[in-house]
Amino acid sequence: MPNKNNSRPFSILHTENSTGWGGQEIRILTEARGMLDRGHQVMLLTPASAEILPAAQRMGIPTTAIDIEKKRLGPLFRLRSWLARHGREYDVINTHSSTDSWLAAVALATLASASNTPPMVRTRHVSTPINNHFSTRWLYTKATAHIVTAGEALRQQLHRDNGYALASMTSVRTGIDLTRYKPIDKSAMRAKLGLENAPTLGVLATLRDWKGHRDLLDAIVLLRERFPDLQTWRLVIIGDGPERERLHVRIQELNLQSVVHMVGNQENVPEWLSALDLLTLPSYGAEGVPQGIMQGMACGLAVVSTTVGAINEAVQEGVTGYMIAPRNPEALAEALAKLMHNDALRTQMGAASYTYAQQHFGIDVMLDKMESIFAEASKNNSNAMKAVR
Repeated sequence: MPNKNNSRPFSILHTENSTGWGGQEIRILTEARGMLDRGHQVMLLTPASAEILPAAQRMGIPTTAIDIEKKRLGPLFRLRSWLARHGREYDVINTHSSTDSWLAAVALATLASASNTPPMVRTRHVSTPINNHFSTRWLYTKATAHIVTAGEALRQQLHRDNGYALASMTSVRTGIDLTRYKPIDKSAMRAKLGLENAPTLGVLATLRDWKGHRDLLDAIVLLRERFPDLQTWRLVIIGDGPERERLHVRIQELNLQSVVHMVGNQENVPEWLSALDLLTLPSYGAEGVPQGIMQGMACGLAVVSTTVGAINEAVQEGVTGYMIAPRNPEALAEALAKLMHNDALRTQMGAASYTYAQQHFGIDVMLDKMESIFAEASKNNSNAMKAVR
């Protein structure tokens, strides 16, 4: 699809210092691939050890390995040198994590007087609080041309807690490919994936402590103790991460080996989601709008999640699922039980999830907004350069 907001293709430079894997990295790749498909030029700078690097290469996204993993002089000088050679080739630089944002901001600031450097757009993917130190204010209000947040709640938080102008920020929810994420025959998927044909609850998330997997396991124990009729339900944990071994031990401690299936990272996520009856994410951390929830809703699943970050911009209480307070296995068990016991309600909420996803989660909505932001930042930067000359 051609770009809608610009008369010419433009060049976008992404930076990401994180070496891990999760929704943020998937968002970067989805957006980058989408921009390439619209005729724009894209380059990703990331460390050689970053998991996003081979994933980008598999998707045909141009990449350059560069050591920008830490806030140190070596990475700063390396990025500055790279930008001195190549910065003029790009209309905008989009940074994604704290470290690469700082490195890029300082590098650009020290090159600005001698080079036609691109403006910096900072994407905030999570709701972690930002301090009000003067250096941080410089980063967000002076060094950054525009701030993108992954949800409106994050934008309002930065305005409320840090005083950043709403006009300098835009909420751009991550978009997903609705031609890929859609309901598929449940029985067929269970047979294909080797799952027993039993009622199935799922969670799709990187295995980090704050994603709430341990709270979910505690809730499963409560459900099995209180509702004998729910003992046929199974739990599928989709994803991998640093908590994998600890969760494996916890499952054994709770004697849930026959109930819980840990299947790791999966390429065929729509098939796994379509094999589920219900989705949950009991996160208590700094969330935007989690992609796992959006993907599950697009596959027609009701969702039980928590009131953190911008999750309520996807899950509508009592319509597409239930929202509970974080770190509360009792409340989680209660909300899950409502839907586990009521097939008709699950079906109704799942249908509402599918409809909402079709209306709000498409990738084109994200790409249209990001095109507009990049085009405006590039235009303003060009005007500023002309004024200086």
